[in-house]
Amino acid sequence: MPSRLSFRMRRIFAQRDEAARGRYLKSSGSSGTILRKAHQIGVDRKMTLELYKPKPEDLWFRQAMMADEATMAYNRAWGGTIPFPEEAWADWYAHWLIHHEDKRYYRYLKDGSGQFVGEIAYHFDEEGICLADVIIHAKFRGRGFGRRALDLLCSAAKERGVRQLWDDIAIDNPAIGLFLERGFVEDHRSVSQVYLKKDL
Repeated sequence: MPSRLSFRMRRIFAQRDEAARGRYLKSSGSSGTILRKAHQIGVDRKMTLELYKPKPEDLWFRQAMMADEATMAYNRAWGGTIPFPEEAWADWYAHWLIHHEDKRYYRYLKDGSGQFVGEIAYHFDEEGICLADVIIHAKFRGRGFGRRALDLLCSAAKERGVRQLWDDIAIDNPAIGLFLERGFVEDHRSVSQVYLKKDL
């Protein structure tokens, strides 16, 4: 009798444990799904990009970008990093963001978490050619921000009546491929530069 009872109890305990394990696995699966979705939402939020008109006190970020060798590597042929001392901020800000005269445009790029990741800009030169500028801080590259930034720049320029954007890029700069991918075409080239344009 004890052995039968013990066997029956073992079956009861085994069935109870199996049911409990099933509930745990189901709960874990749901939690895992929720965690995966939450993680994906977090990733998507960080991958989003929006334009931000910087305030004067935000120019520390541009100063940091201009001083970062990896970020400014594309400019190596023309000196690399560019000094942007704080005493120059007021005049620069007034020129680009206050008295722009519809000839200049400048915005920061922010990801979904509110972090500054780069800048876009355009300006008309003395010949009336509208030149594009897109810079993504080196630590944020490789995430697709450059493509979205260039699209945002083209949209902003078109909304403001710009009919054609140009850029001159060092001939060994891989960003040429990005511009071509986003609808720019090569107009001509020199020994050191490729001149690209896009009709908006």
